[in-house]
Amino acid sequence: MDPLDAGSGGILRQPKAVWATAGASVVAFMGIGLVDPILPSIASGLDATAGQVSLLFTSYFLITAVAMLLTGFVSSRIGGRRTLLLGLALVVVFAGLSGTSGSVGELVGFRAGWGLGNALFVSTALAVIVGAAAGGSAAAILLYESALGLGMACGPLLGALLGDASWRYPFFGTAFLMAVGFLCIAAFLREQPRPARRTSLLDPVKALGHGGLASVAASAFFYNYTFFTVLAFTPFVLDMSPYRSGAVFFAWGVLLAVFSVIVAPRLQKRFGSLRVLGGSLVLLAADVLVLGYGDHTTAVVCTILSGAFIGVNNTVYTELALGVSDAPRPVASAGYNFVRWFAAAAAPFFAPRIEEWTGGLQIPFVVAAVTAVAGALVVLVRRGALTLRAEEAAPRHATRDGVGVFVN
Repeated sequence: MDPLDAGSGGILRQPKAVWATAGASVVAFMGIGLVDPILPSIASGLDATAGQVSLLFTSYFLITAVAMLLTGFVSSRIGGRRTLLLGLALVVVFAGLSGTSGSVGELVGFRAGWGLGNALFVSTALAVIVGAAAGGSAAAILLYESALGLGMACGPLLGALLGDASWRYPFFGTAFLMAVGFLCIAAFLREQPRPARRTSLLDPVKALGHGGLASVAASAFFYNYTFFTVLAFTPFVLDMSPYRSGAVFFAWGVLLAVFSVIVAPRLQKRFGSLRVLGGSLVLLAADVLVLGYGDHTTAVVCTILSGAFIGVNNTVYTELALGVSDAPRPVASAGYNFVRWFAAAAAPFFAPRIEEWTGGLQIPFVVAAVTAVAGALVVLVRRGALTLRAEEAAPRHATRDGVGVFVN
């Protein structure tokens, strides 16, 4: 069955509950790249340094990483619908408060609260979409990944459009859109059956005892450092107006979406997941190295191009994390995300400080290239632990007995 077939209960013919959740997912993922075009404006408006402003990402993803241990614990006790609504409510409150910040410290703190709400929401949204979707899990996964790609693409665009008037407006805009999502989910989504077994706080950590899952998480840790060096540090390197920076990252997000949803599955089918992942990581390393040493035009091109490699990597990593171990998928995914989001918190913190310590604008990108290669080496060295289920992961993605978490 073609998941795009509107006449077979595919992606275009879904219940209102699915569309409400998918729409809110778009806005949730928009929040990740929303601040990209306005980072220099925030630094100027709050009289902060690049290193201080980069903490907006660090606090957000540090809380997100820790929250991965909480999401299954919470949703298995209060249900998916209530978990979604709780996450949305937290985002509405803290996104709105972010727009009222009088100092960079306040803004960093509010972003941390935002990260908790976003983690609760996005970690549950995929499970809810799969459970409520018509046409099977294939259509549901495609819809979810499309929402992710659209959100990652539109976040910088919204940040640029609203941020051109004031850096505060994108935060207020996000709070408003998430409030709309809250109302839609409250109106259209019914509570789904809770799992037979409640998830404990330590289940995701225990799942990492599986060698294959631990290997995927370790490789993804290095990769995420590279990913978020591009996302959080590049805006200061480009030093463009919000509109131009927003356009660059919109193009970046479009490539991410296209390569994640369309190109990556075809490459996997032809070459295999591990070869595709290893090759894409090496190409990403080369791309960020050229980004760091090239002129301004080259930096713009390489920033946009990195979206293609990031899109491929995101898809393959998610499938490996969901299929490489025997742990329930929500538990395996929570453990995997718990590890990799620490790198997403570390990169925005260290990249500007590495520049300060070394006095070289290129060095943070050299480090990012090294971490991408390190991720590829983990895949190469641990391919024996990954090969068994690597090729089984792509076609099955997720089923109704449990799904994973993809937050990029």
